[in-house]
Amino acid sequence: MILIPGELIGAVLGTATVIGVLLAPTMFVAGTDVASAWGAAAATAAGAVGFVLRERTARHPLLDLRLVAQPLVASGLAYKAAAGLAMAGLSYMVKLQFAWVWPPALAAVGTLPQVVVLLASGRFVGPFVKRVGLDRAAWMSAAAVIAGLAVFALLGRFGYPWVLTALVLVAAGMRVVGVVAGNNVLRGLPENRTSIGAALVDTASEIATAVGIAATGTILAALVGGSITTITFTSDQLASFQEAILIAGLTITAIAAALVCIGIHRSRRTPAQPTNQEPSYV
Repeated sequence: MILIPGELIGAVLGTATVIGVLLAPTMFVAGTDVASAWGAAAATAAGAVGFVLRERTARHPLLDLRLVAQPLVASGLAYKAAAGLAMAGLSYMVKLQFAWVWPPALAAVGTLPQVVVLLASGRFVGPFVKRVGLDRAAWMSAAAVIAGLAVFALLGRFGYPWVLTALVLVAAGMRVVGVVAGNNVLRGLPENRTSIGAALVDTASEIATAVGIAATGTILAALVGGSITTITFTSDQLASFQEAILIAGLTITAIAAALVCIGIHRSRRTPAQPTNQEPSYV
């Protein structure tokens, strides 16, 4: 696909904004000059504003913001972003925590329940959504994701059973949220624009995943004394690490909860409309 000038400008501004969102926070904790860090933050904000203005005025925008603003589309993207953020943040924190407690092989086995739930729950998603409906399935599964994050942040330090509970809740909730998000986006788009629905959902998930890892890593790096890659921790470092995990976990939980609230609010802005297509539960 050949980008025309308007699309090229939007692509550059959008890419610069995403890079800035991921890079700027880390510059504040990586020993970078403070002026450079604030400069990167300002450039990111300017890039975001420029991207929005360009997409609203371009004849052939890279991203039609009017479509993204449609209630069901915004709802689906918010749900998907919440799930991606939760999964990335939790996986990152769990693996770091295991790294200083268990040998690598055992740590890998410890995260296996998350994979098992993601794979095994596929056959139950369709019947569950059909039974309770898309809207109810949305908030129930989203609540499971948020509860899993909160359980890990508050109780994960007290033993593996709590970590296991968090992994199962987030994985099960994410499996359903993904279905609801995709269906909401497709239902909210005009019939002649549904082809971009999958791209929007994937993009929301990928950006949220990157933000989840960057945000979690930044918080841990800022709060843990010394390097978090240290093989062995002193007692003081371990205490600061556990406190950082608590703060990072609660921060990710709050952001995911806010996205879920946006999803619920936006989905209620549009009355349910009959459709001739059966929702996809893949």
